[in-house]
Amino acid sequence: MTNLLVKLFIKNYKRKNDNNVRTAYGVLASVVGVICNILLFVIKVVVGIASGSIAVVADAFNNLSDAFSSVIAFIGVKMANRPADKEHPFGHGRSEYIAAFIVACLVIEVGITFVRNSWDRILQPAKIIFSPVSLGILCISVLVKVWLSLFNKKLGILINSSVMRATSADAMGDALTTLATIVSLLISGIFHINIDGYVGMAVAIVVIIAGVNIAKDTIKPLLGERPNKETYQMLTNMVESYEGIAGSHDLIVHNYGPAHSMATIHAEVPNDMDMEAAHELIDQIERDVTKKTGIFLVIHTDPIEISDEIVLKHKEKVFSIIQAIDSGVSAHDFRMVDGEHRINLIFDLVVPYSYNEEMKNQLLDGIMEAVKGYDARCECVITVEHSYVEGNE
Repeated sequence: MTNLLVKLFIKNYKRKNDNNVRTAYGVLASVVGVICNILLFVIKVVVGIASGSIAVVADAFNNLSDAFSSVIAFIGVKMANRPADKEHPFGHGRSEYIAAFIVACLVIEVGITFVRNSWDRILQPAKIIFSPVSLGILCISVLVKVWLSLFNKKLGILINSSVMRATSADAMGDALTTLATIVSLLISGIFHINIDGYVGMAVAIVVIIAGVNIAKDTIKPLLGERPNKETYQMLTNMVESYEGIAGSHDLIVHNYGPAHSMATIHAEVPNDMDMEAAHELIDQIERDVTKKTGIFLVIHTDPIEISDEIVLKHKEKVFSIIQAIDSGVSAHDFRMVDGEHRINLIFDLVVPYSYNEEMKNQLLDGIMEAVKGYDARCECVITVEHSYVEGNE
């Protein structure tokens, strides 16, 4: 069904990196979400009123909030595709995150409302009318929500949309809460025990948790988060695949929306390489990476020593000392300034975020002491920093 809808309503659906095609995917997901949720809302309101179940009514209005959420997601996706302008030189891609955050707030508000209603029903229970028809309709609702979850998940993976993945998780949560409502009706009908208020409360709490999780997922890219390992590995491999690049480090990715990113990276080149040749190589890499990935890449060039045996010997010794002290620490940008009575060993040290100031000082003291141990003339000039890459500290 998902593939059929995509082929019917999305032109050039295979060109997922195209912003217009990506927007079409988002529009399709939003429209399908609105239609499904409004139908479920109408059906559940009728069933809830007929049966007198607050849990069913709560579930119905949760579907209505999902329909509004799909409308907001539609607006967010359309706004995110607007081109860059004078006020927004990096485009409007973050509109999608803002839309998702509004959706999360609506979901939380619905949950809070039904916490109050369910509490009133716990204090003052009302008779529930059990109906096999109602039960059958709710079962169909579960199947629709499961399909909607899988539908959004598949589209979210195809176009790398955090909003669609969040919508998928929300739909699966709705399916589970409807299952809980079905259990409430069954217990009421079979055992004549009214737990409607308690199930309504559980439904409301699940809805609130889903809203909070969506909010957390959308706030992360707005605040700024580190690139994942896959993005890090892809960009690093591409840059280091060019002849003349000896290595790379300090990759930073700035997210301006799911389809709008820019990155900076330090590329290491031999220090005896011709400056114009190095500049031409770096320009070529930047163009190639941007064309292949859609990520606007800026490269900083770091000249490194690759032939001086004395420098390489000191570098190897220092790096082995660092690994012996803590294998979770790494170093780069190694340079050596050799004087008559003193040798300056200059490098950057990457430490985990778990390091506090005391731990950093202990690490620096340990490195300097060990370096002095093998050559008393050596002095370390160290810049301490953290990694900008997920799981690559």
